[in-house]
Amino acid sequence: MTEPVALPRTDVLEDGFDPVADLLVGGEQRPAGLEPVNLRAIGPMQRALLVIDGTVTKFLEAVMMEPVQVHIVEQSELELDAPHRELKAPAGSRVIVRTVEIKGARTERHYSHASSLLVLDRLPAEVREGLADHPQGVGRILADAGLETRREVLWYGRERFKEDSGVATGSRICRTYRIISGGLPLMLINESFPGDLELND
Repeated sequence: MTEPVALPRTDVLEDGFDPVADLLVGGEQRPAGLEPVNLRAIGPMQRALLVIDGTVTKFLEAVMMEPVQVHIVEQSELELDAPHRELKAPAGSRVIVRTVEIKGARTERHYSHASSLLVLDRLPAEVREGLADHPQGVGRILADAGLETRREVLWYGRERFKEDSGVATGSRICRTYRIISGGLPLMLINESFPGDLELND
């Protein structure tokens, strides 16, 4: 995850109202590769996904009216070679690197891509077991474990995708947040959603 830098909040609405502002703990920090998001130019589904404080998979199931499946792309352990600021974890900490894709079980529609860094020694046994045994979203694993947590949104923005030729091919709305328990960050999660993802008719 790219080191954030200070950027002007050009995504603030003309009337000064920003429904995401009071959630952001990173203030004007966001990775340089992320463009600002005009909140009035995106639909209610996109705005809801930026502010939701709960299980994204369950939210998607309720809104899209189909079960969703979590496909694990990568899950491995490594040791941090430098201190991690957002996780407040020193060099040498063991972390789980996890990447998942969330798709509709019936339509196979792509709903979300999520990459996570989880501090291994801060995770209760039930959470570690859930990560090892069940292809579920992190939010659902935490809920099943009965762990009390809170979320802190660090930044959000729009990520552009380009071909090798440099031609833009699409975009995603994304956000990065951390999950806190017992006063310490357990994990850092980046979620991205297709730029055309909206409510079903």
